[in-house]
Amino acid sequence: MERQPNPPALSWEREDIERRCSVPAGKFTGVNSLFACVVGTGLSAAFYAAILPFSGSWFTRMFTERSWVQYATVFLSGWSLAILAIKWAKLRLQARALSLRLVPDAGDFVLSPVTAPLLLHNIYAAVDDPRHFLLLNRIARSLGSLKNMGRVSDVDDVLRSQAENDENYLESTHTLVHGFVWAIPVLGFIGTVLGLSDAIGSFGSILTKGAEMSDLRAGLQSVTSGLSVAFETTLVALVAALCIQLLLTLLKKREMEFLDACGDYCHANIVSKVRIVNLESTPAGEGRTP
Repeated sequence: MERQPNPPALSWEREDIERRCSVPAGKFTGVNSLFACVVGTGLSAAFYAAILPFSGSWFTRMFTERSWVQYATVFLSGWSLAILAIKWAKLRLQARALSLRLVPDAGDFVLSPVTAPLLLHNIYAAVDDPRHFLLLNRIARSLGSLKNMGRVSDVDDVLRSQAENDENYLESTHTLVHGFVWAIPVLGFIGTVLGLSDAIGSFGSILTKGAEMSDLRAGLQSVTSGLSVAFETTLVALVAALCIQLLLTLLKKREMEFLDACGDYCHANIVSKVRIVNLESTPAGEGRTP
């Protein structure tokens, strides 16, 4: 019976969280926004399902009886958390590429246009597709152009240029969450305006009627209800935005550490082992048989 080839150590198709759910996956740590929206909707629904049994509590009433703003805030918060959770899982998969041993163990190994195909072979044997792994994609691109380089510094320049592109791309994957962190407090302020508007309107109608003290007390209940909307929508929005921003900052820190580790890996395993051999440096007549 014919022996089957060994499976790759890393498989983006099998291990990427979005591919495991059979949806189009974002590049590297990028997230499919529609998939994250569906997951965020599920998180929002799960949150309300968890608090509904406590319908008489102040906490539940704060989320269910304080206008539509609270539902919008919970939805955007769930969407943001879904994006961060998916990115975190994808970053963990990307970081596993740092543990791959691609360079031969021989201490005298030299990376040149002649030995570059061996390294590329090791890359393609270790993963199903190096284009989906930030580190391996960076290395494969530099090796592909190795034969066109005349100096070791050229290899370092290619890797640095690709590193800048990778950093810019990872930063762009946070755009949607940054937008939500801005939008959530704005929703809270909208709730504040709506609540104060209702409170002031109710209080004004009470004064114009010239009601007695007993009627005035009853009317003030609608005023306090409007004030609850005003302050609690802002409270929820600010707390949600703060938590999301802290998680985003932590995730960006991990991504920067990962990029730094990729740079160190490339320097230790690629740049330090490169030896450029100029095959055209030999004079045309030298070495020829007369």
